[in-house]
Amino acid sequence: MRIALLEDEPEQSQHVQGIICESGHSCDAFETGQSFLSSVLHNNYDLLVLDWQIPDMTGIDVLKNVRAQINWPVPVLFLTQRDSETDIVSALDAGADDYIAKPARAAELIARINALSRRSQSAQNTAQLCFGPFVINTQQRSVELHSEALVLTDKDYELILFLFQNQGRLLTREALLERVWGLNRSINTRTVDTHMSRLRRRLGLNPDNGFRIKTIYQRGYRLEALSQQALSHKSPEPDKGVEQPQVMAANGR
Repeated sequence: MRIALLEDEPEQSQHVQGIICESGHSCDAFETGQSFLSSVLHNNYDLLVLDWQIPDMTGIDVLKNVRAQINWPVPVLFLTQRDSETDIVSALDAGADDYIAKPARAAELIARINALSRRSQSAQNTAQLCFGPFVINTQQRSVELHSEALVLTDKDYELILFLFQNQGRLLTREALLERVWGLNRSINTRTVDTHMSRLRRRLGLNPDNGFRIKTIYQRGYRLEALSQQALSHKSPEPDKGVEQPQVMAANGR
């Protein structure tokens, strides 16, 4: 998994990074809420680990921004010295998925991370996902448009599933290469551009069907819903839109 860590104390940050990396995951560390949000909103992470007290805003402010601006339920784990019942309840109510008090014990931290990962994968692997006229069956690895099956390669399927699961998010070419093709992010290749061009044609990703793949110059791609109907999918409460509000102002520590 690719994990983003928000921790302003260098020794603690190195300690947590070491635990995460030794378990086989990758971890990018940030010291401020703004730098953390900038990276999270423009890159693809599988899980976020937040401290509460950081220089420019609180961890709760960061979490609220993440939940408001990312149209995808990325798991969030709080790792902080604040361990009162009121603090824990506040973090969970704000959208955190789990909470650990410092100092983190290596085995427990990794167990919590792995548990959140399994829960997230289970939620994403619902047998049938509906997005407007598109129906994705994750068990059969198939995609239908207006009830007609589309002819796709395995990589086409994996790419379109990843796009729909992260609809509204900017996905860099490097992140797509890593997640869909399993290639090192430092590799310079036109593979992603070629597949995106083909998907636009094969899947009918155009205004008539409620979606488009938008190219973000020198960055990557974003799947955008162009109608309210296109946002619907099988879940208790469908998403209401893909508007991306501005980062909320910090209210102190």
